[in-house]
Amino acid sequence: MKQETLPIFLQKYFWDVNFSDVKKVENSQFIIERILEYGNKRAISWLFKNYLPKEIKEVIYKTRFLSPRSLFFWTIFLNLNRSKVKCLKKSFLERRKTFWPY
Repeated sequence: MKQETLPIFLQKYFWDVNFSDVKKVENSQFIIERILEYGNKRAISWLFKNYLPKEIKEVIYKTRFLSPRSLFFWTIFLNLNRSKVKCLKKSFLERRKTFWPY
């Protein structure tokens, strides 16, 4: 089975990896995280057309790579329960500041 590649306009969101190696199904969590954090209107539109809302919500609930600002936005936008988002729990936010105090 051939893995589907991403459209070229998304390449700018994957600056630190070999873009041709990023596959839609195999790397879905990574793709969703990057686009939720950095994506513009076109990228977000592509994301919601290519992944189920359930998949996107699942990533938001378990990710450790989205900023609190992005997570707050997406929990409001998607009407999610903020208390279920691991990165927004107080212990995680305090631990994060010990490594990056900004």
